Amino acid sequence: MIGRTAAALLALATLGAAPEQVDVLIRGGTVYTGSDAPFVGDVAVTGDRIRSVGRDVRLSARRTIDARGMVVTPGFIDPHTHIETMLASADAQERLVLPFLMQGVTTAFVGNDGDGAVDVAATLTPAAPVGVNYAAYVGFGAVRRAVIGEARRAPSETELATMRGLVARGMCDGALGLSTGLFYAPQSFAETGEVVALAREAGSRGGVYDTHIRDESSYTVGLAAAVDEAIAIGRAARMPVHVSHIKALGVDVRGQAPAIVAKVEAARRRGQKVTADQYPWSASGTTLVSALIPLWAQDGGREALLRRFADPALAGRLQADLAEGLRKRGGAEALLITGGAERGRTLAAVAARLGTDAAGAAIATIRVHDPAVASFNQSESDIAAFMARPWVLTGSDASAGHPRVYGSFARKYAKYVRAEHVLSLRQFIERSSRLTADTFGIADRGRLRRGAYADIVMFDPATYAERATYQQPTLLAAGVLTVLVNGRVVVDGGVATGEAAGRPLPRTPKRGCP
Repeated sequence: MIGRTAAALLALATLGAAPEQVDVLIRGGTVYTGSDAPFVGDVAVTGDRIRSVGRDVRLSARRTIDARGMVVTPGFIDPHTHIETMLASADAQERLVLPFLMQGVTTAFVGNDGDGAVDVAATLTPAAPVGVNYAAYVGFGAVRRAVIGEARRAPSETELATMRGLVARGMCDGALGLSTGLFYAPQSFAETGEVVALAREAGSRGGVYDTHIRDESSYTVGLAAAVDEAIAIGRAARMPVHVSHIKALGVDVRGQAPAIVAKVEAARRRGQKVTADQYPWSASGTTLVSALIPLWAQDGGREALLRRFADPALAGRLQADLAEGLRKRGGAEALLITGGAERGRTLAAVAARLGTDAAGAAIATIRVHDPAVASFNQSESDIAAFMARPWVLTGSDASAGHPRVYGSFARKYAKYVRAEHVLSLRQFIERSSRLTADTFGIADRGRLRRGAYADIVMFDPATYAERATYQQPTLLAAGVLTVLVNGRVVVDGGVATGEAAGRPLPRTPKRGCP
């Protein structure tokens, strides 16, 4: 009798209790969780976490967002960017990183291509609020410069030990892993064994080896051998390998994507963890020096390079090597200068304006400044061949002057999902969110599920597209209506709210740290 009375009292109390209220309820959209088949349903958010995801979430909300006809997805994660200056800017508007938020990108990685700062702790301690979540690499290039400088030589045993210590410290301070840019001087001066020695410091602490491989074309070892080297480094260091912005660059390697895919998939069948990211543009982005100047001329840095430009004894060698670099890249018409005084002109147009040949125009331009360039050097068949593989993630390689900063995720959807059907919508979403989080161990992001952080995007499948072009690279993408970062609405009705809700995401090392 006592038990029945207690139960009745409990039922009466429950009936009288106020229903749970969530902060935000996104109702009636086509929900892609990052893992499951899509369904029409709702996503509820309380604080910075997802409270519920389902077909009919019966919760009251302080704010309800009508998502009927829209696509609702996890926030996208960009594994390769160059937005360090935006995150550290004194301008609060720039720190929002609106080019990313307006595409639905809520998390970004920095420090790629070996440029990750030696002081990872400082990178992961923002001086002021930022708009996106971000994780960071310790960079091989930054470490090598700090110890050896720009010289083309091997480190001494003492120098190597110092570099290993810097990588270990970076990992203990929260780095994702070690990034390299072996195409770029002075990193290109390192032999494989030196890279392995430093990679082991990251690998032993649970990090990823992220690499701009030594050659994406036919400049030094060649594309195939560079991929072999990356896989070998990961195997020797016992760590996952991630190939940055995978591509076949230039006329000499056009059509080689299937062979490179076969190499990666052979390694994966052997049990090795090998992945890649890719931006959906036929033009790469680099600097004029990196695109055309041979490595021997870059030895010692910019001052040494300018002295070689002025040396008549080297003029013939420079001319020949520049001509060969131009051939590989498809000629002067295929190099669009995207920064500095010549911005918006091809190298061919600069040469015509100066009344000289392309090599002479390149040298004259570099003497003043080493500008960013967009280099049109990839075939659509190679782009599609890489993109179709389930281990290739979406990335931007966001760098100033190239439309990939403002439009990569939106373009991948508009061109390769909606227009050309290279990927399904579900594949695009999962390779832009959950698979990226899983590959790099980013906990509780990349999925719409109870308890995950509330990084959420709602976009219009009819209008989501890039607006940025090579001529106008700073146009914000269209079609993203709502974005939440850590539960806060940062894009509302297609307009940025000014909320700076991003957080640094230090990685906890698995072992080997105090």
